[in-house]
Amino acid sequence: MVDRNQLVKENFVSFVSAENLPQSTSKLTPADVGLTASDLVDIFESQVMSRHLDLQSRVMQKQGQSFYTIGSAGHEGNAAYAKAFRATDMAFLHYRSGAFVIQRAKQVAGQTPLYDMLLSFAASIDDPISGGRHKVLGSKALAIPPQTSTIASHLPKAMGTAFSIPLAKRLNMKGELPSDSVVICNFGDASSNHSTAQGAFNCAAWAAYQSVPMPIVFVCEDNGIGISTSTPTGWIAANFKHRAGIKYIYCDGLNMLDTYHKAKQAEKYARVHGKPVFLHVRTVRLLGHAGSDAEFVYRDIADIEATEQQDPLLHSARILLENEILTSKQIIQIYQQVEQRIAKIAEQVATKPKLETAEQVQASIVPQSKHNLPAELVSAEQRQQLFAHEKHNLNKKQHLAKLLNWTLMDLMAQHDNIVMCGEDIGKKGGVYNVTSKLFDRFGHNRVINTLLDEQSILGGAIGFAHNGFLPIAEIQFLAYVHNAEDQIRGEAATLPFFSNGQFTNPMVIRIAGLAYQKGFGGHFHNDNSFAVFRDIPGLVVACPSNGADAVEMMRSCVQLAQQQQRIVVFLEPIALYMTKDLHQAGDGLWTANYLPPADAKAEINQQVSVYGEGTDICILSYGNGYFLSRQAEKILAEKGISCRVIDLRWLAPLDEKGILEQVSQCQQVIIVDECRKTGSISEALVTLIYEQQAEQSSKATLTRITAEDCFIPLGSAAYHVLPSTTDIVEIACAMMKNKKGLECINEYN
Repeated sequence: MVDRNQLVKENFVSFVSAENLPQSTSKLTPADVGLTASDLVDIFESQVMSRHLDLQSRVMQKQGQSFYTIGSAGHEGNAAYAKAFRATDMAFLHYRSGAFVIQRAKQVAGQTPLYDMLLSFAASIDDPISGGRHKVLGSKALAIPPQTSTIASHLPKAMGTAFSIPLAKRLNMKGELPSDSVVICNFGDASSNHSTAQGAFNCAAWAAYQSVPMPIVFVCEDNGIGISTSTPTGWIAANFKHRAGIKYIYCDGLNMLDTYHKAKQAEKYARVHGKPVFLHVRTVRLLGHAGSDAEFVYRDIADIEATEQQDPLLHSARILLENEILTSKQIIQIYQQVEQRIAKIAEQVATKPKLETAEQVQASIVPQSKHNLPAELVSAEQRQQLFAHEKHNLNKKQHLAKLLNWTLMDLMAQHDNIVMCGEDIGKKGGVYNVTSKLFDRFGHNRVINTLLDEQSILGGAIGFAHNGFLPIAEIQFLAYVHNAEDQIRGEAATLPFFSNGQFTNPMVIRIAGLAYQKGFGGHFHNDNSFAVFRDIPGLVVACPSNGADAVEMMRSCVQLAQQQQRIVVFLEPIALYMTKDLHQAGDGLWTANYLPPADAKAEINQQVSVYGEGTDICILSYGNGYFLSRQAEKILAEKGISCRVIDLRWLAPLDEKGILEQVSQCQQVIIVDECRKTGSISEALVTLIYEQQAEQSSKATLTRITAEDCFIPLGSAAYHVLPSTTDIVEIACAMMKNKKGLECINEYN
């Protein structure tokens, strides 16, 4: 079988020696595009470096020294457009961007891109970007956040970052990026079809169409194929050439003169006009999709050979020869010297240490805290003006929604970098008025009504965080997050992990959810499953059941994001938003007084809360389940059964110590979980308690009451598949009646 890696490497030398090189229709000269002879040699060298890194990675893979062989071969033209942008222009790159990284590294002093990238290939702990966790292209010094996704999920955050640059300027805020920056984001032609990419294009165009600044250059590197599926000829141009709000520019990515020339046009247009550009770059794909890809299975050999004859390095060699910058001998000499240099470096990195323990691997899941100074409290006069519309209500007890609204009001006044984004959160104040009056007080630059696209909301928030903002994003209903969950799982949560903590995207994601809601029906508005969040490493999930806790917990969430760089999901029980009474109409037991920031404790409290001191039964719950459990506690007390009711409050990570401490006080334990039996947090609680009992040889009756494994139906039918106060009372009475100290697990659904 022909080794095409070796063949492509040898063909370059033989074709250049014979000056048998591909032609181009472009008549541009170096002088036409403003490049000197040394500039062209510099770009060519970067292309050659990228090619030999690809070839070396496959050699290393065969020797068991490398673990990733998706390379940049055929896409080396991105070295030319890398030169067209500033090193401070944040770049969100796909995996075929080796030449871009090398070229940009030349713009920043002290960089060693070949050594660094080979360390990444070898998964060495010395890899300066990921610390041996993945082969990623990224660098803090080069303003390139690491990217591991292959399906354009980085486009929404690139769009959000671009939006944030002029936003910071409008708010007189010093962002992480220069105020005249543009954002570069590249991807393949196949990835442009992904819904995530389409959402980012649409959001950028939607903003630009309304004259909202959006300085971004989307670079589509079109090699005509996605793994084995061809892109229809002309599809990219037909799809993007006439999009409202986006300027389309085409270039031949095989020709470094044309690529640089058109990239400078794109860069200038985006920077000067603050509008998005779609730079369509023609490329080819060499050496297959990856080292394991047997390209001959789905492509004719004649097609493969024709593609190899369009090698961008051969095109660059022709330009150097035609303009009498280098001789063929000098070109080959550069090619072979780079090959030898990279081979020597590869020998060095093969000896470098790898990650050796789980603790080392996990070290970057939770980023290092920033020692930010506490935000200064707003003056009494400023707060008086802020709450002028509520001056008669501030000293009255309020329900959860109102208290949360006041908390957000104070937080936005305290923290100038907080920006809220979500659908209908502006003048409308959200579906449940939780963001009411925030738009009036802080304006449209800080309370941003987004288009209806959860991927853009969450991706945009990640982008804001890249530029020093603290975004509080709202997802209108829990069920709506599922079409965008990868923005949390695959993008936000992985960023510190794959950058060894160098990049973070702190944010708070507010989500209205859970069941028991009477105003809306059906599972899209009564989604009782948040399992999607529970297996995301490093993610914090908070769920207040009442207004007093909501105030404290939201403040803690902002601290976690601001000081500890955490990503926090704040799950708000819709059915409890407006709830005032616990046992009977008018008792007001589910309302609370608002605690002003000046009176609040500074430290973060992620512990469970405890109601009652009973020792008969310990009831563990959260959200609506905690409300039901509190109702049940009163009824059980009247029957002579003493309970303590535990509100978990923080669902990830769980306060395991606090839970076990409370459980140990009672011989009977009931877990009340409004989510489904399968995949609910009750499973984790059972495991936690059972494992402790096994260690201590203790015995306790443990029962869980959960929702059925069912979607939530419309109207009163919903209550047939959800836990109720009656369920809790009945099972508690049955447990006490049959109390014999037996170790068992009963399930009551």
